[in-house]
Amino acid sequence: MVALIIGMLICIALAVAVVALVAIPARREGRDILTPQGEELMTLAKEKTESAIGRTGDALSTAKDKVSDTVGSVGSDSSAGDAGRHRAG
Repeated sequence: MVALIIGMLICIALAVAVVALVAIPARREGRDILTPQGEELMTLAKEKTESAIGRTGDALSTAKDKVSDTVGSVGSDSSAGDAGRHRAG
């Protein structure tokens, strides 16, 4: 198992080295690293990621509101400070 992990790490290191050997000189010469199609894909992926983050944030705030409403209505004698604490009977 350790040999497999070490082998994977070596492969990743080699991949990073190859990309660096190609990308760094290309950027210094002023060439674009990605093709126009690659740039489109990156832009599309970025837009989808931002959209997903926005939807997730909305869903989390809605869930938080639902939980806080539920916790607030659980017991009329419990305050908001100890609503999440377990009470021994």
